[in-house]
Amino acid sequence: MSEVIEIQPISAEAFRPFGDLIDTSGAPDKMINQGFCVRYHDRAQMDFADGRAGLSLFNAEPRSLPLKLEMMERHPEGSQAFIPMSEHGFLVIVAIDLGNLPGQPLAFETEPGQAINFHRGTWHGVLVPLSAPGLFAVVDRIGSGANLQEHWFEIPYEVRRP
Repeated sequence: MSEVIEIQPISAEAFRPFGDLIDTSGAPDKMINQGFCVRYHDRAQMDFADGRAGLSLFNAEPRSLPLKLEMMERHPEGSQAFIPMSEHGFLVIVAIDLGNLPGQPLAFETEPGQAINFHRGTWHGVLVPLSAPGLFAVVDRIGSGANLQEHWFEIPYEVRRP
């Protein structure tokens, strides 16, 4: 029997141990482009052990709920930002590190217009759009060496809405 993880709305405070919530909350930093654009400056802390930042596009198939969470992964050499290229929220699953193993997973759902940045080494689920299209701009480390660790659960979790 699977343990159930209930999805909660994401907030900057709840997500802070795992990464940055990227959105336009708070006051903008400055007006740019001849007064036609406001800038919300430096909203994520990109962190790479070596290599460089790269920008890729991921096109993920939407998933339905409840979701069977069989595996989590992490990237020890660099942070990873997911920026949706549509006006849909998406599912974010994270866990604290318990001695090179993921702890109890938590599930968050973003709102339209929000993006996230996982801190380097944060255990997380795979990319889970809940609506089509599932197109994301992803900023992460490009470099040599292994930057992916996976953990497969003996008993999968079930992720669902309350």
